[in-house]
Amino acid sequence: MSTPPMLRQMRHDVWATGKLLERCRSLTTDQLQLTAPGTYGSIQKTFAHIVRANEGYLNTYGVIPQPFIELTASVDEIASRLARVRDAVEQLFESKDVDFDQKKHDERRKVDLELWVPLAQFSHHGSDHRSQIGTILTLNGLEAPELDVWAYARAEGAIADF
Repeated sequence: MSTPPMLRQMRHDVWATGKLLERCRSLTTDQLQLTAPGTYGSIQKTFAHIVRANEGYLNTYGVIPQPFIELTASVDEIASRLARVRDAVEQLFESKDVDFDQKKHDERRKVDLELWVPLAQFSHHGSDHRSQIGTILTLNGLEAPELDVWAYARAEGAIADF
């Protein structure tokens, strides 16, 4: 059976966040607090925000419990929680019981939504904020890694040069 495209998209999202976090682990404490106009906040806070949001989206399906990560979390805690997110993504797609077109009453968000919506937002949200971190890095003369789908596909062996 083929891998669902949405699962591949979410795997890319988690991989890209992990790759960028790996790059930023070598930054100093001061560098992790860098920010730029128009971005969410510091590099560290933006990473925590990405992972916190991922936990919230996955909580919709019951694969990640509350409490979610704090925005003041350390890089090590962010990495640990990102690993939990990665496992939860796999767990979600192992379940054959989820009808992603079904509507759900979401008390936390105060909306009724179809279950595909948090999955699409998962990837969009992460991409948006990783781009902001990349902007902060490059504006401060620091290199940002390639995080696009092409880079992920190469890392996964889905693209081979000939």
